[in-house]
Amino acid sequence: MLEHGRTLGIAGLSLVALATLGGCAAVVVGATVGAGTLVAMDRRSASVVQSDQTVEQKVGKAVSDRWPPASGVHVNVTSYSGKVLLTGEVPTAAIREQIEKIASSTQYVQGVTNEILVGPETLMTARTRDTYITSKVKARLIEAKHLDAKDVVVVTERGVVYLMGLVSPSQGDAAAEVAASTSDVLRVVKLFEYRT
Repeated sequence: MLEHGRTLGIAGLSLVALATLGGCAAVVVGATVGAGTLVAMDRRSASVVQSDQTVEQKVGKAVSDRWPPASGVHVNVTSYSGKVLLTGEVPTAAIREQIEKIASSTQYVQGVTNEILVGPETLMTARTRDTYITSKVKARLIEAKHLDAKDVVVVTERGVVYLMGLVSPSQGDAAAEVAASTSDVLRVVKLFEYRT
């Protein structure tokens, strides 16, 4: 199954999980559901947000057109300021490389981090757990006083949390520390764009 634009998808999939997190749940949903709200709060310009959404859609469509659901290809595409993160599972290393080439050759893409695993697709229970981990990390980032959660994009795949966004080095370290100390997180990968 192909997923893209995971930030918005997580809000829809996580409503039940977020309800258990208390008062901060409404903030997480409000910050991710409305595209207008997201753009207004985002450090990226509206045009960059739009190009990132276009990248996610184009790469996602190209992958799903070439490898239908029964092919064993499950890929998530996340773009932030032209930097693309690919996660998921594919049956062969050749397919992994082909998907990276598709992403790299897409307009507006400035770089690709390919974290796709060669192996069987994860089960729905594992994906649900990843969604819940993302919700917990986002909730804890909102509660953290020393950083602005809206500047951090959280993607979780197989218990590994990927952090993207435009932050200062100290904010990036703080966000990584929050994520690493969240239950069920196996590892944290920082993919931030740093500002001074």
